[in-house]
Amino acid sequence: MTYYGGTELAAVYDDARTEGFGLVASNVAEPNVAVGLIAGAARVDSDLLLQMSNGACAFAGDGDPVAGLRAMGAYIERIAAQYDIGVFLNMDHQTDLDTIRRQVDLDLPSSIMIDASHEPFEENVERSRAVVEQVERADADILVEAELGTIKGAEDEIVADEAFYTDPEQAVEFVDRTGCDLLAVSVGTQHGVAKGRDLELRPDLAGDIETALRDHGLDTPLVLHGSSGVQPDQLRAMLQNGVCKVNKDTRYQYEYARTAFDHYRAHEDEVVPPADVTDARETFFNDVAWSPEKDVFDPRVVSRDIRERIAEVYGDLATAAGCAGQSRYT
Repeated sequence: MTYYGGTELAAVYDDARTEGFGLVASNVAEPNVAVGLIAGAARVDSDLLLQMSNGACAFAGDGDPVAGLRAMGAYIERIAAQYDIGVFLNMDHQTDLDTIRRQVDLDLPSSIMIDASHEPFEENVERSRAVVEQVERADADILVEAELGTIKGAEDEIVADEAFYTDPEQAVEFVDRTGCDLLAVSVGTQHGVAKGRDLELRPDLAGDIETALRDHGLDTPLVLHGSSGVQPDQLRAMLQNGVCKVNKDTRYQYEYARTAFDHYRAHEDEVVPPADVTDARETFFNDVAWSPEKDVFDPRVVSRDIRERIAEVYGDLATAAGCAGQSRYT
């Protein structure tokens, strides 16, 4: 396997905490975003953590999440082999223990995030601990991330109308009882489309959580979900308070759509016939003088633009998070 497992990923988190940077964790659902992210990370000398939710796996597998994980895992492995950076794969916002068991059996992920944050505390502890035990029984090189607190917004199968901030002392009990390797905390971010100016961010709370964990002998990296609207200065404040993994998804989705839109809007006349010409798609314009331009509508054309834009965006995000220039593997 040309991307790396949990042991190597844990070493990257150790570097992040020592050097004060955040590893940008980037969600993917299809190849163009994956290629753009890998190329962008290599360009700025950053290790890369890719993430797939169960919905993304199902999309990639035409409804079968395990098939999608196999397909995307193999694809990522082959592309990653072309670059001299560390590439990792996290299963994001997993809720079904049987699906997680199958992921562990495949031994493809570097880490798995169990999200039972929508459940009562005791149920969250029980389900999160069960995933840790699954990994231990399989002797798999996989880290386990869990979440405590509720982040507002929708992410795959999890929807929350309100945010509930993580309590530091409860975080200590949670980590101690579950044995999770990373803890995602609720400190004011929001899933989906959010503006930094509208968020009630609490970097001080992240610091309190980190301090409480350390005071109890728990050296647990913190994770920031829902960070697409967080601005660089806000992100730096989080990184100074124990956060070393920063999730990004919505931003890439927007850049994908916007890049495709801008391309086709700029070349509308080469793709869509003028108003006075019959839109004879069923005969591929056999009976009209106008024809579309293949060098515009060939999907590889817009896909190259999308890959390049994703690479540029990742480079900017990695620079803001401080992980640019920090690869352990170059």
